[in-house]
Amino acid sequence: MYALGVGLLLVLLKSLEFGFVAAWPWWAVLSPFAVALLWWFWSDHSGRTARKAMESMDRRKQKRLDKQKDALGMRPRKPR
Repeated sequence: MYALGVGLLLVLLKSLEFGFVAAWPWWAVLSPFAVALLWWFWSDHSGRTARKAMESMDRRKQKRLDKQKDALGMRPRKPR
């Protein structure tokens, strides 16, 4: 995600011809988008995206269970 933000900033600076970025070639300005594309490709194919989604769902589920136990007067379990 950082590469995408850097890429957008560099494109903006290049199009406005601001500072030292105005003298850079376009391939250098657009290279952060290629890095972001490679990152997303790797993240999807390595299973990282699905793993992060499952971890997020597990955290939400545990938070919901802890809230329900607290409402019943039961003390929630401490994470291990």
